[in-house]
Amino acid sequence: MTDELMEQRMAELNAHNAEKSSISDNEKRAYSVDDIMAILDISRSSAYILIKKNLFRSVKIGNQLRISKASFDEWLDKG
Repeated sequence: MTDELMEQRMAELNAHNAEKSSISDNEKRAYSVDDIMAILDISRSSAYILIKKNLFRSVKIGNQLRISKASFDEWLDKG
């Protein structure tokens, strides 16, 4: 591969990665309990009850809970 082709390919990859990172920076992969409360318009205790029922995936990080966006959205779409 010539230097010119290599530079062109690197520029294309950098542009692609910059586009990809700007999209993913704006998208959450996890919700907080406050997010769930706002989305469903429910109280904090109701949100924790849903989480404890294991209706969607959640993980505790330190003293905070995070809910998988994909799992929660799938559960919500099922109705």
